[in-house]
Amino acid sequence: MIKILLYIIALIIISFNGKTQDKREIIQQRIELIAEQLGNEEIDLTTNLDKLNFYYDHPLNLNFATSEELNDLGLLNEFQVKNIILHIEINGKLISIYELQSLEYWDLSTIQLVLPFVKVDDKLDQVHIRFKEVVRNGNIEAFARYQSIFQHKSGYDDVSDSIQMKSSSYYLGNKDHYYSRFRYYYRTNFSLGITADKDPGECFFKGKETKGFDFYSLHAFYKGGKYLKSIAIGDYQIQIGQGLNLWTGYGFGKTSDATNIKKTATSIRPYSSVDETRFLRGLAFDVGYKKLALTTFLSLKKVDANSIADTFSSELDFISSIQMSGLHRTPTEIERKNKLTEKMVGFHLKYNLRNLQCGISAIYQGYNINYEKVIQPYNKFDFRGKDFCSLSSDYNWIIQNFNFFGEISRVSYSGVISQVHGVLVVLDSRASFSLLFRNYNKAYQTLYNSGISEGNATQNEKGLYFGFKMKCSNAIVLNSYIDLFTSPWLKYQVNSPSSGYEFLAQLTFKPSKDLELYGRYREQLRQQNSRDFDVSIVEVENVVQRNYRFHLSYSVSKSIILKSRIEIVTINRISNYPEFGSLIFQDIQFRPKTAPFEISLRYSFFQTDSYDSRIYAYESNALNIFSIPAFYYNGSRFYCMIQYTFLRKLDACIKYGSTVYNNKKSIGTGAEEIKGNEKSDITIQLRLKI
Repeated sequence: MIKILLYIIALIIISFNGKTQDKREIIQQRIELIAEQLGNEEIDLTTNLDKLNFYYDHPLNLNFATSEELNDLGLLNEFQVKNIILHIEINGKLISIYELQSLEYWDLSTIQLVLPFVKVDDKLDQVHIRFKEVVRNGNIEAFARYQSIFQHKSGYDDVSDSIQMKSSSYYLGNKDHYYSRFRYYYRTNFSLGITADKDPGECFFKGKETKGFDFYSLHAFYKGGKYLKSIAIGDYQIQIGQGLNLWTGYGFGKTSDATNIKKTATSIRPYSSVDETRFLRGLAFDVGYKKLALTTFLSLKKVDANSIADTFSSELDFISSIQMSGLHRTPTEIERKNKLTEKMVGFHLKYNLRNLQCGISAIYQGYNINYEKVIQPYNKFDFRGKDFCSLSSDYNWIIQNFNFFGEISRVSYSGVISQVHGVLVVLDSRASFSLLFRNYNKAYQTLYNSGISEGNATQNEKGLYFGFKMKCSNAIVLNSYIDLFTSPWLKYQVNSPSSGYEFLAQLTFKPSKDLELYGRYREQLRQQNSRDFDVSIVEVENVVQRNYRFHLSYSVSKSIILKSRIEIVTINRISNYPEFGSLIFQDIQFRPKTAPFEISLRYSFFQTDSYDSRIYAYESNALNIFSIPAFYYNGSRFYCMIQYTFLRKLDACIKYGSTVYNNKKSIGTGAEEIKGNEKSDITIQLRLKI
């Protein structure tokens, strides 16, 4: 296999000439940056990808772009946005895209980053759209997708119906994953769509799932009125402030872009992903008058939950836990589907000046049944009850080359306050740094948030983050940050207050658009319970993890991109032997300019001492699929993806991947167990775009 791979590389390199980077690489790089920080094998970043793909197909006109639209790109900081708006106000509209080089905070790398998504034009897009315009010039996009695993899993064993209904070890549906999506849209002003999804193991037109797919999502969205800025009906997302009070969907955290620590909220956005929990369902609208903007929403939806019934009554007594997986494969999982009704209503009032935006918000969240999770020492201060309110205020202030931002929030059930404050300082186009302080009370909890944190929630954490970015030369950029954090109360698997730190340094060398290489060092110290079970009292010990990465990306020609990576991880703790892990992969992306197809290949080797020393690596996949598998133990993985476009409106994608583990007779456990040492997957997707 290795010889064949090397032969393919040599053959392709010899066959083509020329040098340039495919613009679509920027989209993949940006999504990978978000995905790596989340550290999750199964995530859905459809909303983020839709936004970048739209601006790729419909570049934003810089001469008429608002600060909200420029921030929505997610590629510029606040200073760069204000810089170009002020430049146009003083000097008039841009004549050429090359004028961006004269802006104080726009360096060449920034211009190259945004170039595929922007344009310079004298023509003003229509501000207020008419229904006839939407019907006449709208676009249609439709997806159909099939995914499956070739090998048999224990959960799909052929057993009797009576055994299936009594056991949680067997799935009621087949092993295939089906996905379908239809959307009619016009620019960013109008969107009408429906998304349907069936996970592996779930029933499809059988059993209790008589409607076919297990999950349906429907939305209608309009933006562009003078006073009614936007309105969403059906499923939508809301983002407020810095994600402390309310933030549905995924948000940035700590990444290798060290100074990009500030969140840029988009008040209302239509929802088209398949994450079955992190969205709102109902009505939302955004109105504005002069310098005031008001976002109001109402949401009512069913959520999965484990319930406990009253001993003396057939009625439900209380909910013990809320389930976020969205999986309904076994009788137990089906039983907890839609057990709980969630009600949310709230508003965010924002006041806008040229360099200052400040807002206040109030959110009510309630359930039809008491939520009473089992009390454990680490969750003693979590929310329990039927409802609560949360109040918050947020601000964003630019003064000269300082950008101050933050949010303060209070919850009613405990009365405590949590807060986050930060500042971004841009010295010039070559150097910038960021500082962020957070103090999340142990008794503070909102169920939809995405504040900057070390853990998975904005709760029980104090921290201080310092990030630094310096452009050493036109080709060399240094990114580095250090984050110090403490948890004043216990956490899961941490039986005492704890502390830790995280340090990252990345040096990037990019002498041209065709070549980029970087080296990264990341060190994390976290405290966890000792694994020494011979003592009567479990102590907390330091766990130090170090990651070393070297990555190279090279555009061999106009058609070929090569990517190579070596990553090493070490873990040290007193109660266990030192652990070691490594991953090596080689990518080949073949994208001929004159041919209607693309080919992506990867071959990787991995070896780790255990699951603890696993290494995540982002994989290319069909549009709207986000795969970040965790590699552990000893083995190799290969995948090949072919994308083909025909009739200019229809494209197909087929991906085959196979992971082989050395010295293993089975993969996985329980219902997910596969007999043997190989796990192969296939993805087939069709997309129609008119």
